[in-house]
Amino acid sequence: MNPQFKKGALELCVLSLLRDGDRYGYELTDQISNKMMVSAGTLYLILKRLKDAGYLDTYLVESQSGPARKYYHLTPTGREYGDELKKEWLDFVEKVGELI
Repeated sequence: MNPQFKKGALELCVLSLLRDGDRYGYELTDQISNKMMVSAGTLYLILKRLKDAGYLDTYLVESQSGPARKYYHLTPTGREYGDELKKEWLDFVEKVGELI
């Protein structure tokens, strides 16, 4: 898959997955990697950027098999941003589809 295509879509993928429920970083990486190649480093940069912007909150959950896991939770502002991004994405895909 073309890296330029992925670059714009990863943020939307993260927001969409978190709309369905809270997840920890590795879980997000695993789910997205099942559909397209993505490095954990890239994903964690996106998570940090979204958290810094106020779109995500985090909390720790103790794990029986290692250190506590940091879970990511979509804020109300993040939900609105994700909805807006999805509309823009669908409009973009429609316009590109018309051209090709």
